[in-house]
Amino acid sequence: MIANDPYAELERRFARLSAVSRASAILNWDRSTMMPDGASDDRADQLATLGVIAHEIIAAPDMPELLSRAEEGGASLDPWRQANLREMRRAWVHESALPADLVEARTRACSACELAWRSAKKNADFKSLLPTLTEVLTLMRRVGEAKAAALGTSLYDALLDEFEPGGRAARIDALFAELRAFLPDLLGRVLEHQKRLPPILPLEGPFPVEAQRKLGEELIRRIGFDFHHGRLDVSAHPFTGGTADDVRITTRYDEQDFARALMGVLHETGHGLYEAGLPRDWRRQPVGNARGMTLHESQSLLMEMQACRSGAFVAFAAPRMRAAFGKDVDKDGPAWSVENIHRLYTRVAPGFIRVDADEVTYPLHIMLRYRLERAMLAGDLPLADLPGAWNEGMRDLLGIVPADDSLGCLQDIHWPDGGWGYFPTYTLGALAAAQLFAAARRAEPGLLEAIGKGDFSPLLGWLRANVHGKGSIATTDEILTAATGAPLGSAAFKAHLESRYLSA
Repeated sequence: MIANDPYAELERRFARLSAVSRASAILNWDRSTMMPDGASDDRADQLATLGVIAHEIIAAPDMPELLSRAEEGGASLDPWRQANLREMRRAWVHESALPADLVEARTRACSACELAWRSAKKNADFKSLLPTLTEVLTLMRRVGEAKAAALGTSLYDALLDEFEPGGRAARIDALFAELRAFLPDLLGRVLEHQKRLPPILPLEGPFPVEAQRKLGEELIRRIGFDFHHGRLDVSAHPFTGGTADDVRITTRYDEQDFARALMGVLHETGHGLYEAGLPRDWRRQPVGNARGMTLHESQSLLMEMQACRSGAFVAFAAPRMRAAFGKDVDKDGPAWSVENIHRLYTRVAPGFIRVDADEVTYPLHIMLRYRLERAMLAGDLPLADLPGAWNEGMRDLLGIVPADDSLGCLQDIHWPDGGWGYFPTYTLGALAAAQLFAAARRAEPGLLEAIGKGDFSPLLGWLRANVHGKGSIATTDEILTAATGAPLGSAAFKAHLESRYLSA
């Protein structure tokens, strides 16, 4: 029986789908933070079942007719409902391309592989991960092939489209080529520039985990994170999960280096603020979701890199860092001065770990992963050869080779967890972050001064109006053009890097 009001029926169904997805999000968060290992099989069954339920809702036999009838009357809908209908169609195309048994198999395989990855990473043992990762890759090829047929794209573009709507490898290739032509020379100039400056003094630990946690909580409260609607926990790989009303962010602590955890917390807070700022009236509908991972990563990198590594923020945060760890410039030396801490947080140096990388070398980490995942999906790189190809790529792009696979191809959770096609959005997000922060500073002339006082309300207010509150009403380029005057490009990012790393 087809409803008299097909659009209203679609809203009802997608609200139900949203509830299933939100429940899965909390279960996924729990799996990565506090679930006992012995519960892994049971959790995999729970998530697989919810995945099938979600699939059955969106791929119901009458869904094509409902969508078509609603679209016939689409001209009478307001702009938000028209955009919501468009996003419903997009979600249906993606999900209906997959049979239910493939949805279930993918979920189960990723759950098993994510658990195996934790052990493999800890022991730097890629071979132990190979069986489960092979299964994930095989299934992701099947997913990509099915979606490519439905979307009329290449296999890789079909997987990318899941994370960045409308994203295509051809455009990424063009943007990455611009960066590849720019970054090696810039890196050389920055390293030479740093040599002419006084040595950066290390901050001596240990830094107790509890003190780190309290410092992180204090700073992200000032930024705008709401602990009545969110949590900060620990995981093997920092991430943001949960729901818009229940944001779960995580980090990992190192008692010898508090910056790793702190910058991870600030990064994930950017993600969390985006989720919390999505349009409340559309929170249970597709148009109320984040536009895609380019904008999502722009929010985390804007907060961590653009705002919280600025001299203004470090001037605000440094006294709080000293207080958190019982340090004093007079007693503990100039290492704890604002100037030294700022130089420490903006130091450029090739390193092995992506999440700890500086702004100049970070895109090179992403280019490597992008190149490798395309080759693996295409069958041009056997999975067993990944460690060697990774090390060769690190030598080529950054001039360093990891000592073991824990520092190499095992460091990220994305491939074990099914995130094929995700990686390029990190660098696309960095480009967008530079554009957005420059536009915010033009619109709010006192923005940096406010950040220097621990007041993020001008920045957060501008982001709420120009990014967060837009949900998925428009495309990434449309949102960026409205906010910054231009679609996604590399110019603002290049200008930012030269200004920050060559002018000090």
